[in-house]
Amino acid sequence: MSREPLTDRHALALHRARADGTAWFLHEAAMDELEERLKDVNRSFTKPAIVTGQQELWSGFRPGARVVADTDTLALEPEAHDLVIHAMALHWADDPVGQLIQCRRALQPDGLMMVATLGGETLTELRAALAEAEAQVTGGLSPRVGPMGEVRDLGALLQRAGLALPVADVTTQAVRYRDLPHLARDLRAMGESNALAQRHRSTPPRDLFSVANQIYKDAFPDGDGIRATFQTVYLTGWAPSEDQPKPLRPGSAQARLADALGVKELGSEDR
Repeated sequence: MSREPLTDRHALALHRARADGTAWFLHEAAMDELEERLKDVNRSFTKPAIVTGQQELWSGFRPGARVVADTDTLALEPEAHDLVIHAMALHWADDPVGQLIQCRRALQPDGLMMVATLGGETLTELRAALAEAEAQVTGGLSPRVGPMGEVRDLGALLQRAGLALPVADVTTQAVRYRDLPHLARDLRAMGESNALAQRHRSTPPRDLFSVANQIYKDAFPDGDGIRATFQTVYLTGWAPSEDQPKPLRPGSAQARLADALGVKELGSEDR
């Protein structure tokens, strides 16, 4: 049985095309973070690839990188790259595991996979304000902010995709806006407006967003404005290789822990 798609890909493409470059701060922060993490890897990557919804923006991140769109079927050749970066797009994927599997297949053995994607704490304030406003104004709810994965769930996707040595962590950024319209303007500028397939297509009630703006100001103030949280999840994994370190089998230790700690090991009769 086929699933209903999460994302209206046509609407998402229109939103991304209209992004005007005035609010790339999340992408820029992701680039800085990924660059620092790559510096910590003692290796030179000569065949990189980048998967992203903003190809022009990311085209200069790694010299000579193949930059492809985050379509359902990625334009990547098997085992063609020693580094694949999935950049700020996984949160819109209908099949995030499928995206990671395709990236893993594009890696050479012991190649590195890195992901930067928006996480579950992103825009929690906006979700709450819109939900309360819609309940007051219309008596119901409609999807207005896309679901984004929690770090633990996203980290588990690495193993499901067949990647070794998985690591997942997050960074969180709180941004102050004057009001809800200014936050909405930034979301449009970064191509992150509502592109959910199940969104309501009709024009919302005139007073919905004014009510939401007041609820937002009351519940999540930041000085003379409002607070918006953006969380970025970073995932790292390696294509399997015989040369990678592997965990020891249980019982294979060559020395006792008590000896290493310099303490007496207690038997059951001593407890």
